[in-house]
Amino acid sequence: MKREAVLSLLNDDPFAQRLLNTAIPARLAYTATDGTPRAIPIGYHFNGADFVMATAEGAPKIAALQQNPAVALTIDTTTFPPLVLLVRGTARLEMVDGVPEEYLLASRPYVGEEAYPAFEEEVTGFYDRMAKITITPTWARVLDFETRIPETIQRIMDEKSGV
Repeated sequence: MKREAVLSLLNDDPFAQRLLNTAIPARLAYTATDGTPRAIPIGYHFNGADFVMATAEGAPKIAALQQNPAVALTIDTTTFPPLVLLVRGTARLEMVDGVPEEYLLASRPYVGEEAYPAFEEEVTGFYDRMAKITITPTWARVLDFETRIPETIQRIMDEKSGV
């Protein structure tokens, strides 16, 4: 998928925007250093071009992403019909002193405005260094299960309806 198409979907599609602007954590999928799959919930900040998140220095996902930077993200609802944003991309890591601004931006929707000042003070006093993870999306798709559904399901529906 061309980068322009990926960014257009992420920035212009109303369903993608709805998901990106909610307090739903992403599920980050990556391959651990032992070769087994991992999927974890993680807060993120989408800056219009990349997904940015952070983790504690020494977290196992740092070594895993250094070894294999290919990742997938899913952001989805629990309502019916489900609304799903699927993203594939490449992660790059940077160790930073203190707390990356994007970590704070990602946390704000979960913490809430009233509790945010205390949260920020606590977090910035706790972490001396963090790994900033920047994921450059290389593919993206929205599934709303009304107008956009998985290709396999569409094929079965077409076969059943005689299309």
